[in-house]
Amino acid sequence: MEQTFTIQTQSPDETMSLSSRLGALLQEGDVLTLEGDLGAGKTTFTKGLAKGLDVKRTVNSPTFTIVKEYKGRLPLYHLDVYRLEDSDEDIGFDEYFYGNGVSVIEWAHFIEEFLPSNRLDVRLTYLEGDMRSIKLMPKGDHYIRVCEELVK
Repeated sequence: MEQTFTIQTQSPDETMSLSSRLGALLQEGDVLTLEGDLGAGKTTFTKGLAKGLDVKRTVNSPTFTIVKEYKGRLPLYHLDVYRLEDSDEDIGFDEYFYGNGVSVIEWAHFIEEFLPSNRLDVRLTYLEGDMRSIKLMPKGDHYIRVCEELVK
């Protein structure tokens, strides 16, 4: 049975604080998928992850470049694969997914066949105002431990 962890945040700052704590728990080769409607907070979530990975540069969505790389405690690979919908093109995903950094993939369902089976799936849902529901769905023991540590 798959475990799910659901956390509600009341503001963008709270979402960033949560994802910053998550970023501090991540290690080399970790892969996170981010799903949610436009405006659900995917980029805000990624900014927090970057902070937790000690990334100093400003993080913004790589909409037009597909991948942005940031240096921190570990490299952060921020992928936005929205433009790859209806494409079966592999742009060298393995370099990122099995590399020395942390990969965060927005709109990951468009490249499902390329995703590693062990990963942390994250779904952000707009509730009302600045409130968000953040559902963490770990796939693999490492990610279950990360989620358990996060919600302690």
